[in-house]
Amino acid sequence: MANSYHVTPRDDGWAAQRAGAGRASSVHNTQADAIAAARGYLGNQGGGELNIHGQNGAIRAKDTVPKGNDPRSSKG
Repeated sequence: MANSYHVTPRDDGWAAQRAGAGRASSVHNTQADAIAAARGYLGNQGGGELNIHGQNGAIRAKDTVPKGNDPRSSKG
């Protein structure tokens, strides 16, 4: 199963949450901050799908996030 994150509205801000998780990975004041966090999580986990929900809860946009660049070149 591919990695997938959702950015959803909450009473206390915007949540970046991995699909199927019981809790949000992080909560942010703005949707833009939550999107940036979710992109970072996906990049660190080998890439995946980002689903961005609008204020009404419906998915308003989707994006594919590529694998992040790990600057570490050492083995192990």
